[in-house]
Formats: sequence, structure tokens, C-alpha cells
Amino acid sequence: MRKLTDLLASNPYPGRGIVVGRDCVYYWIMGRSANSRNRIFSATDDGIRTEAYRPELVEDPSLIIYHPVRTMGDALVITNGDQTDTIVEKGCFRCGLMTRAYEPDAPNFTPRISAILNADGSFELSILKHQENGRCLREFFAYEGADEGVGYFISTYEGDGNPLPSFSGEPIEVELAAPEAVWAALDDDNKVSMYANVHGAVTLFNKHLGD
Repeated sequence: MRKLTDLLASNPYPGRGIVVGRDCVYYWIMGRSANSRNRIFSATDDGIRTEAYRPELVEDPSLIIYHPVRTMGDALVITNGDQTDTIVEKGCFRCGLMTRAYEPDAPNFTPRISAILNADGSFELSILKHQENGRCLREFFAYEGADEGVGYFISTYEGDGNPLPSFSGEPIEVELAAPEAVWAALDDDNKVSMYANVHGAVTLFNKHLGD
């Protein structure tokens, strides 16, 4: 089993990523463009949202401003886009994602990655990916739980490139680390913000705010 920190330290651009374990969730965003990097995480009543650090510099808010984390009853929903709202409005993880597809950002066609952590410790992860024929491949991975200190990782990209290569395969089983160590392992140039929820204690990291 790979350490999460080693996996991240060896990859300068996994893009947006989700890790889910027992009583543990990590979600981070990265960026290569000025528009993507001009963001911070802020707390809301039921989770977090992305905000522009300098609103006057926003070029296109459509794919960068959204609620990455929201509660849905006693479950926690985590995604890399506005599909969070779709899932919560539908009241159903799979039902919501069956109405959505990959992001329309050709040529990357960034996957939509999502997760739900239930109160009983079970969780599900999903990846909505572009196929060459233009159709959407919807992958779902359901887990009855995880051992202490173990999480499952997915990200939008496998690494840097042009176009960016989409994540492939099953979620990766990883050895977890403390939030500060995970934040430190992300590439200094590309990381933007990170959300950590460990045993119900939430910590936000924002590069623009000095973290």
C-alpha cells in the first residue's frame, strides 16, 4: 500500500483530488492557469464553497466556483464541481450523477469526481469520464468501510500533460497522513486549497491566505 504523501509528492499535477476513509475526507484543488489559481475555500452552513481570492481577476467562473462539500442528511457529499448541488437536490448520490457528465473543457474533458461518506462509515466514489465517441463513462465504486488509517484516492488527472490525462482504474488504496502532511505533499506551485475533515474536525488550507 502506498503512502498518500508519497503518491502526491511524486505527482506535480493530480488536479483535483478526493480521499475518503473511515471518519476522514480530504479534498483539494490545484491550478495551472491564473483563473484556476485565483481561489480559496470558505466555510458555509453545510460545508464549503470556492470563492475568488481576487474577484476582479475572474475570467470564467463556470467551472471554478461551486460547493465542493455539502451535507445530505447525515451523509457528506464531496465533488469537484457543481454536481454537489445536483446530488443534494436529488437526495441520491447515483441518481444525481446519472444526470451529469464530464466537464465541457475540451481538449481535457476533465472527469467529474464525486464521493459520499455515510454515517455508518460506508462510502462510494464515482468518476464520470469522456470517451472517444463523446459518450460518458460513469464509474461507481462502493465500499462497506475502511480500516483505520486507510483511505481510497481518486483524482481528475494521472499527471501533467497536454491534454491532461484522465485518472484511470479503480480508486487507489493509500495509507493516510495528518492534514498538514498531505497539504505539504502537494506541489507548491500548483496547489491552491485543501479541505480536511478528520473525525469531524474540519481544517481549511488556502495558499493565498498563507497556508
